Amino acid sequence: MSSTAKPTSSENIVAQKYDRCLADLIVKSGVGFSVGVIASVILFRRRGWPIALGTGFGAGMAYADCDRLFNPARIPGMRVIPASEAAKYTAEASK
Repeated sequence: MSSTAKPTSSENIVAQKYDRCLADLIVKSGVGFSVGVIASVILFRRRGWPIALGTGFGAGMAYADCDRLFNPARIPGMRVIPASEAAKYTAEASK
């Protein structure tokens, strides 16, 4: 058995990110929906807007997380280093 890992294709990486985003959307929208239902029943005399608001907040959080997953340069404080500079930093760190 070889201990070297087979390189992952870019299609599989994108598919994994998309699957994570979809799962995140379902979970966070579901949690927002649940919080909206509970708030609607307990606080707002069974009105519909807390449910829509909670679901929207959940979907918005999932969208923001997905945006950060596909575009890490949008994370505050994150810097994208070109390959030429990365090689220089790697050479300096190995000394």
